[in-house]
Amino acid sequence: MATIFITGSTTGLGFLTAQQLIADGHTVTLHARTPQRAAEVRQRLPRAAHVLVGDLADPAAVKELAHQANQIGTFDAVIHNAGINHALADTLFQVNAVAPYLLTAWLHRPRRLVFVSSIMHHDAPLDLAHLTTTTTYGSSKLQVLLLMAAIARHWPDVIATAVHPGWVPTRMGGDQAPDDLTLGYTTQTWLATTAPASVSGQYFFHQTPAEPDPRVADVQLQEAYLAQLAHLTGVVLPK
Repeated sequence: MATIFITGSTTGLGFLTAQQLIADGHTVTLHARTPQRAAEVRQRLPRAAHVLVGDLADPAAVKELAHQANQIGTFDAVIHNAGINHALADTLFQVNAVAPYLLTAWLHRPRRLVFVSSIMHHDAPLDLAHLTTTTTYGSSKLQVLLLMAAIARHWPDVIATAVHPGWVPTRMGGDQAPDDLTLGYTTQTWLATTAPASVSGQYFFHQTPAEPDPRVADVQLQEAYLAQLAHLTGVVLPK
């Protein structure tokens, strides 16, 4: 059985992913943005090993969150599930792109990294010189894929993957979302536990490899993106 840390796991796909992994016998650490949400999810998932608290919009809180997680130990898998879709560009950038980058840099290196992206990354704008003012939801999900692809190259000992869960009926997706909710989270559970090492660097939809935006495979763009994140945060991703 695996030890797994899931960001944004109090509601939606993160909660359902955690619920399934716990039911399967894995040791799961949850993440909540506030103490109130932490208390609520603790009641709903009492078998969770830990519930950590941290606002991903605040880099200082992200650093403390990483410290708390490292005190627990080294996870077998980390699922970067947390995300928002309605906010100013700077907040979207901080939560959806910077937080996964910082946590990846600061956490003890796991065996598996799973990044939740979106089909909306296709054709999304990407202005590396102005990420804090131009990042949209789709752009943030393109950035997540660039990060995943770079990690898969630089860290061959880590199985780094990304997933498009589909437009599913969660609080973010809305009640009329047409895609299969169960398939929306079982891909994450599979990638975090039993998917073969050969999947590293790939992007999945319902456990099937999907074709990302062509920019994701651009190594020069990956490196330029990492350099810009290092410049903006002062944190260099270990290579």
